[in-house]
Amino acid sequence: MIRKILLLLVFGITVTLAGKAQTCTLPGMTPGNAIPVCGTSVFHQSNVDNCTGLDVAQTGCSVGITSSSSYWYKFTCFQTGTLGFLISGISSTDDYDWVLFDITGHNPNDVFTNSSLAISINIYGAGGGTVPFPESPTGCTPGGSGNVHCEGNASGNTPFNAMPTITVGHNYLLMVTNWTRSTTGYDLSFTGGTASITDPKEPHMESARAICDGVSASIKMNKRMKCNSLTPTGSEFTITPAVANVIAASGYGCNPAFDMDSVLITFDTPLPPGNYTISIRNGTDGTTLLDNCDRQIPPGESIPMIVYPLIPTPMDSISPLGCKPDEVQLVFRKNIKCSSIAANGSDFEVIIISGTEPVSAVSASGNCHANGLTRIIKVKLATNLSAPIRTKGTYMIRLKTGDDGNTIIDECGQETPAGATLIFNTKDTVNADFTYNLKYGCDRDTINYFHNGANEVNFWRWNFDRTRTSSLQNPTVLYGSFGLKKTYLVVSNGICRDTSDTVSIFLDNAVKAEFEVTSIICPNEQATFLNKSTGNIVSYNWDFANGSSSNLPNPGPQSYFVPRFTQELYPRLIVQNNIGCFDTAIQKITVPNSCYIAVPNAFTPNNDGLNDELYPLNAYKSTDLLFRVYNRVGQLVFETTDWKKRWNGKFKGQPADLGTYVWILTYTNTDTGKRIQQKGTSILLH
Repeated sequence: MIRKILLLLVFGITVTLAGKAQTCTLPGMTPGNAIPVCGTSVFHQSNVDNCTGLDVAQTGCSVGITSSSSYWYKFTCFQTGTLGFLISGISSTDDYDWVLFDITGHNPNDVFTNSSLAISINIYGAGGGTVPFPESPTGCTPGGSGNVHCEGNASGNTPFNAMPTITVGHNYLLMVTNWTRSTTGYDLSFTGGTASITDPKEPHMESARAICDGVSASIKMNKRMKCNSLTPTGSEFTITPAVANVIAASGYGCNPAFDMDSVLITFDTPLPPGNYTISIRNGTDGTTLLDNCDRQIPPGESIPMIVYPLIPTPMDSISPLGCKPDEVQLVFRKNIKCSSIAANGSDFEVIIISGTEPVSAVSASGNCHANGLTRIIKVKLATNLSAPIRTKGTYMIRLKTGDDGNTIIDECGQETPAGATLIFNTKDTVNADFTYNLKYGCDRDTINYFHNGANEVNFWRWNFDRTRTSSLQNPTVLYGSFGLKKTYLVVSNGICRDTSDTVSIFLDNAVKAEFEVTSIICPNEQATFLNKSTGNIVSYNWDFANGSSSNLPNPGPQSYFVPRFTQELYPRLIVQNNIGCFDTAIQKITVPNSCYIAVPNAFTPNNDGLNDELYPLNAYKSTDLLFRVYNRVGQLVFETTDWKKRWNGKFKGQPADLGTYVWILTYTNTDTGKRIQQKGTSILLH
């Protein structure tokens, strides 16, 4: 059984009167300072301050969903499963709306602009008019349905949504708003689901760091802890040896946040250099520090801390430079007072060790926090051309007394001595332009690509038609197909990088032989040949299969002798392109001895190979043909639309009776376009 813990959240003593609403700024009333929750707690919100908020972004409901008179709750999923929660208003007439957001990887304020973050919405009670429909209780319950229920009591709307599945490691926000603006609060409990929003990690102190060599210390926790569990006097902490007492403590970010991960403690006297132990105990409030599930750091837990002698902060390191740098970033071990940095860069000078471009410091600034401190100083650089450094070189940056009368001063008031130096290097810019050499082939083409590798290029990434890549400096690519080929190159020398324009190469050496020819050559007709070959063709070789040939691209019509029996001939075209590649095309033509369409007046289906079948003869010049045969009593015994399919003298699988049969033939003449119908009789004989 899960133990329920009652957590009372009271924000302020004065309740803002309706009609005089202020902008929502109180702790817990904006996404950025949401109240952290734990799945083992029941939250009693005694009142809801009347304030004016913004509409959240969502696409589920047609009306806007406002964050006015709302409180926000944040939690992380520690076990994937379903999320159940219940919002029970203290007043039965209050209407509570809510929206659940998945803000993983997003700024909390993105809920006002990114509609994809809203995963469950319920504003059922917002019925409009002067009297809202009460919505209390509401939430996600085992008996709920759907993920979106909008305003009013329209069909399908209900105060209870289905429990959504939440994912381990994801971060969530729950907005609960009092639509009636009554300032009356509610109870919020998380129950019924299979997901866990309770951090299983036990709280501990993680590390301690002396600040200003013993004046104060920063203590880091292994997880976020409640700000209100820390006493202002720091009564939870002691130091051994007991050379000083803790007199004050504050949590980092506790204004306006509810939880913290670090504590700043202050001593009544600076600690001398040496090794110390910081221990935690129950403070004057009866506990150590509490996490969001009210688990405390074990009393008596301790961590070591070293206090170093008070010495100036040295110039420590330079952040890695990119290509064409116009500034260097100096990184320091301690915070530097921003007020000690000369804005004109006069605290620094740049000395050329090797290189061709004179460089000078023209300005300096820090990444200054609200406390006026920074760990990084950005020194702006300029060449004689007031441009970034584009060439290879080695430079020294040296600290000197600036126009403000000092070098730089750390947070403990120590001035870094003049003369401190750091070295930085620059690289030449690079160029990804390339050349190529093309060698044509009949079956495939070869392209040799070249890059000069100038300025210490040591990385190549070729992309060929977005289907193939190469990391060679000078690759060779075989293309088995012709047409347009696109190539680009990315190069780098480890610092500078460049991408070439896309180069298009058209492989136009494909050759294809192709022609069209009259398919049926009737007596007294000629065949016409239409050349449709493609490529850079330089020669043609026609063989018309009638004893004639031609070297012309478009030869004239060809005649064919009338054969005794229908023949199938195969004219051929061979083409050659400008690089000596050949291709051949062959077509079939039919040369009948007659194109006169007729039906025999008798046939003998005795399988002797002579006149065994009945069909329209020589129907080469016909389309849409229909051939039907009827017996003496008018029964249809055979039908076909293909003149080459013949009647074998059988009816229903059995030999038909001997005698006379009536046939009807209809077709369209392909030369004239006329529809023709013929009738006649044929005798079936043995």
